[in-house]
Amino acid sequence: MDCQKIEWGFTRRPAGSQRFALLACEVLYREFSGLLPACPHTVDTVWLSQGLHDLGGEKMAAEIQKAIDALPAGRFDAILLGFALCNNGVIGLSCAHTPLVIPKAHDCIALFMGCRQRYREYFDAHPGTYYLTTGWMERDDHKPAGAEDQTPQHQMGLDLSWDEMVKQYGEENARFLRETLGNLTAHYSRLAYIAMPYDAGLGFEAEARLAAAEKGWEFDHITGDLGLLARLVNGQWGDDIAVVQPGETLAPTYDSHVLCARCQARSG
Repeated sequence: MDCQKIEWGFTRRPAGSQRFALLACEVLYREFSGLLPACPHTVDTVWLSQGLHDLGGEKMAAEIQKAIDALPAGRFDAILLGFALCNNGVIGLSCAHTPLVIPKAHDCIALFMGCRQRYREYFDAHPGTYYLTTGWMERDDHKPAGAEDQTPQHQMGLDLSWDEMVKQYGEENARFLRETLGNLTAHYSRLAYIAMPYDAGLGFEAEARLAAAEKGWEFDHITGDLGLLARLVNGQWGDDIAVVQPGETLAPTYDSHVLCARCQARSG
């Protein structure tokens, strides 16, 4: 039987429903994918590479801005940003026609833990912790062009072979770089895996435990919390979420609020 398309003629969404664009880092793919089926709003998603973080803050913000600029005016009630401050990778973002909405958090670990206060408490109680989630484990192999040149390893010459380092720095300096800077995880002593209900039995936590054991680190299981991300997509924008209206830019607060909206300076 041939399939036939039925034109229903719907012109409106259910009362109270809005249409959002979600521009999000792909490390949050499983988290947002689990939330959107129950979301009362229509959400169009655009996934951006985890490798943007390796470009540095200014270039990362430029790439996100390109994605914002590609969205048409008049289509969305708001543009949701699935990012945190992320080493200033969202500073200066703006949109001329649609509000931007973003969680107030220093980095994405707070997004996985439900709020920045919970992350702050754990961070203070457990210094030297390296955090892992499903996204960081399965989506670390896609780097945008130029990302390799911005990594600390490249900038310090640590991705060179031993012979190349000796040629460039001399043997004594090369040995010093390898011994003192070569292990960028030397100050860590604990690995914390942030677990979500949907990843039980998928093997991610087992891999994280093995990685901790291989490095001789303590291991900790943290129960994740999707509360902050749920409030973002559900339109429940309280004090922990910043709303940037057209004509404003996203800016740091340099305090516990992390992010805020600032009016753009008028030219002339």
